[in-house]
Parts: sequence; C-alpha cells; structure tokens
Amino acid sequence: MTTTARHIQLMDTTLRDGEQTQGVSFSPAEKVNIAKALLQLLKVDRIEVASARVSEGEMEAVANINQWAQEQGLADHIEVLGFVDHKKSVDWILQAQGRVINLLTKGSEKHCREQLGKTLDQHVAEILQTVAYAKERGLVVNAYLEDWSNGYRDSRDYVYSMMDQLKNCGIRHFMLPDTLGVMSPDEVFDSLGDMCGRYPEQQFDFHPHNDYGLATANVMAAVRAGVSSVHCTINCLGERAGNASLSEISVVLRDKLGMDLSIDESYMVHLSNMVETFSGKRVPANSPIVGADVFTQTAGIHADGDQKGGLYKTRLSPERFARTRSYALGKMSGKASLAKNLEALGLNLSEENQKKVLARVVKLGDSKELITVEDLPFIIAEVLESKSYHHIKLLNCSITSGLDLESTVSIRVDLDGDIQQASGAGNGGFNAFIFAINKIMASKNYQLPTLLDYEVRIPKGGHTNALTECVITWDCGEQEFKTRGVHSNQVFAAILATLRIINLQLHERAGNEGVFSLRGSH
Repeated sequence: MTTTARHIQLMDTTLRDGEQTQGVSFSPAEKVNIAKALLQLLKVDRIEVASARVSEGEMEAVANINQWAQEQGLADHIEVLGFVDHKKSVDWILQAQGRVINLLTKGSEKHCREQLGKTLDQHVAEILQTVAYAKERGLVVNAYLEDWSNGYRDSRDYVYSMMDQLKNCGIRHFMLPDTLGVMSPDEVFDSLGDMCGRYPEQQFDFHPHNDYGLATANVMAAVRAGVSSVHCTINCLGERAGNASLSEISVVLRDKLGMDLSIDESYMVHLSNMVETFSGKRVPANSPIVGADVFTQTAGIHADGDQKGGLYKTRLSPERFARTRSYALGKMSGKASLAKNLEALGLNLSEENQKKVLARVVKLGDSKELITVEDLPFIIAEVLESKSYHHIKLLNCSITSGLDLESTVSIRVDLDGDIQQASGAGNGGFNAFIFAINKIMASKNYQLPTLLDYEVRIPKGGHTNALTECVITWDCGEQEFKTRGVHSNQVFAAILATLRIINLQLHERAGNEGVFSLRGSH
C-alpha cells in the first residue's frame, strides 16, 4: 500500500526579507528577473516581492511583476507585505495590481505594548478593520504574527487570545515567524505542534531565521509538527544571519522527510548565481548544494573509491542539480584523481607518463592550493616534453620589483654539483634573472641563445591565481627550439623555461663532446 507524500509549500521571500540583508538593494529590473525565474524555472509556490509604501522604485517593480504574473496566470502567487494601517497599504498594493497582502501584526505582547503602545484588543480591532477593507477590495489576506516565537514563550495567553479573535475573519495563512532566530528544533516542534493542534482548521506558515545556524533543522521540526508552508530565501539572504536557505530546506524536506515539493532542483544553481550577481553577496564555496566546491573530491582515496564503485557518492549527486562532479588536483591527489580528470579531458597517457604528471601535480600543489582541470594540459605538455637533465637546478630565487625602478634578482643554483650565487638587475624580473644566470653560466663557457619569442598564457576561463604557461622560442643556430615552463607565478614560469634550454644544451654539448654550437647572446 502506498501513501501520497504530503505537499509542503515553499514561500520565497528573497525579494522582500532577503533585501533586508546589509548592503542589498535590487533594482526594479533585477526584481522582475528574479521573480520570473523563481516562479517559471524554479517553480516556487509563492513569492513575497516587496513591502508596501516603501518607494516609487518599489511600486514600479511590484507593478511590473504583477503585470507579468497576470499574463502568465500566476497573479495569486505574488505577495506583498502590508501594515495595519486600514486603507494605506491595501490601496498601495491595489495600485501595483497586487492580489495578496501579508499583513504584519504583533505576535508578542511586548511588541504590542511597547512598540505600538496598545492593548491586544485595540490592536486586534485595527487588524480586523484592515482585513475587512482588504477583503472588500478583493485582496487575499495572510497575516504575520511578528516575534511570535518570543511571544509564545513569554505569554501563550496573548497568542491564543489573538488567534481566537482572528481565526474566523478570513485570513488564509497565519505566518509564525521566529523573528530573531532564537528557537531550537525541539522548541519549534513543541510550539508549532501546539498551534496546529489547537487550531486544526488554520493554515500555518513557519518563517525561520538563522541566527543560531538552526534554520534548516527548525524547518524540519516545523514540518514534522504539522506546518504546511515554510518560508525561505535564495542563498540564505536576510537580516543578520539570514533566513532559511531554499536549496537546503527543499533537499532536506525531500530526502529526509519524504515531502512532496514543487521545486525543480535543476535550476537551483541558476537562481543562486543570479541572486549572487544581483545582490553582490558571494556564496561561500562550501555552501551545501550551490557552493562551488561541494561536488569536488579532494582526497585521492575518495577519487579511488568513486572509480572502483561509487563508494563516496550519495543521494546528493551533482547531476540532480545540473552540475558535475570534479576531482581536485593538488598535493593530496592520487592516481584516481588524475585518471578522472584525464577522462574528463578525453586524454590518454601511459602508466609511466601518468606517474610523471602526478608527481608534477603534487609538487605544484605544495605551492598552489588548487590546480584546475584547465591547468592540466599545460602540466602534461611540460612533463611530456621535458627530459631528466639536471645539469643546473634552481635552489633559490628572490626577485624585487618596483614602479619606475629596475628589478633586481638574487639566485642560487646547483651547477653540476657546484653551488653558485649571482645577482642581476634589469627591466623586469625576468630580464634581471637573465643577467644573473649568464654571470653563472660564464664559468661553463655558456651563454643563452637569442630569445626569438616569449608567450605567456593562462588556461581559458582561468582566474588570477591560475597556473601560467610560458613558452619561449630560442634561436639555437641552425634551428629554433621551444621550451615551456609552468608555474603559478609568470616570472618563475619563464625562469623554468629558461633553465630547460640550458639543461638541454648542456646535455647536448656533453653528448657531442663540445661540437654543439653555443651561438647566441642574451
């Protein structure tokens, strides 16, 4: 026997409560684009888009959203926060072509007494007046019980009396906020269970905040207690520590509680990126579901386990969210990490060459936290064309540069077992290095060949910390020769390419007993 999963509505308030994040203000055009994506792509059940009477820009945004929603048959999915002010908020929402008002009432006796300076009966009378006017003008009415979590803790009688007076006035959703994010999951379960049990005919929403980092856990508790709708934002935007994250709670409700949701998970990252761009608030790389790194395996043992049998995979597969799994390259990489990246690039290397490339990856990882798959072709090219010639090894190199000043370099090298030092100055760090290395190589009767071309590039789509590939073309007499260096610092990439030509020519000279041409100059 199968049972139908209980449907939970998600009400996204990124455009209203999320805009209370410090420094976030969406333009009217941005609001419209986010609203369209939330409803058409992500398929959120409801969205709260603004507060009434804020500004002319807010009026423009709400009107544009409502006009589009009416054309799409989605007008009842757009909600606007309004205030207990009789006609003012209602008329503002009507002017913006809205159909739903979320009335902000006082859910705690302290707020009612100290902020409004009214008794509960006085406050309820004004609420009923505003609700009656809104319904007379054709609006659907929901009501927030602001600071309900503290209000319920401090005076349940106040909350019960308020509900008793409002429960039959035509309010569709009673929205219970943990306004200051103070509740624990146990407190949420007990208090919301009480509310749902005491008022079984009412629809309750839970509106959590994340001040203790418990918003997702509190949503789970609220749903278990019987709540039918929960509120959230994209990227956990919201005042102070933010609201509940839409991506987190939607996945948790499906996977852990077996709830039915309308959300199309394949658009989660798309919405996250859009809101990140418009808000200017960056998503941490380790944020669940939408973070840049959450589907990247770093440890080689994890890549090995995945390769041998998907041992480190879970229901949170990247494909579920229109993403792909990646395997980080760095000092913790193993054979499987490299193999997975080669597979992604469509490359095949022999066992011996894989070992060489992996050794180079690990060595680079000691100085660079992450090597991307885009870096890998550079590394492969460098390793495959290199020979194990070590006539000269760079032991230490210090470069100093300044604006409108010559660069200086100090180097220490191992030249066939002889440790030598030199310094040089020039127009840039690489030029200074050339002067210094030529001083040392003079003892071997060697001078660098003429540099014909110098090319520096980073991987396509690379970042400022990407590996740099430097390819230098040298005039070696009867032929031109190219050497390559790869490093996260472009000057050192050029230095490595230079040391390679020196090693090649010293090896060639030793093999030909001095016949090799040493033509060239710096």
